[in-house]
Amino acid sequence: MIKTIEVEIYGQRYAIRGDADDVYIRRLALFVEDQMKRLAGGMKTATPAKLAVLTAINLAHQLFESEKKRAQGEADVDRRMETLMESIEEQISTSLFR
Repeated sequence: MIKTIEVEIYGQRYAIRGDADDVYIRRLALFVEDQMKRLAGGMKTATPAKLAVLTAINLAHQLFESEKKRAQGEADVDRRMETLMESIEEQISTSLFR
């Protein structure tokens, strides 16, 4: 069911429409606000719009890094699986010829 959830991020109110749980949407909003506040703390002056864009870039970077790590993890699992399969096949063929 589509519903509207009111959240506040960095002093601005937003109406978020969707079917996600209210608690989840509020958690996302709080996360974005925390990211904006962290960036604002390191800057002398920044408009909310500039902070929003920088926050979006920072979150996109985190997403890309997570995706890269996930892909590397999958590649590691694939490599290990291949090594194990080769070892099992070697053990089976060695056992057959004894």
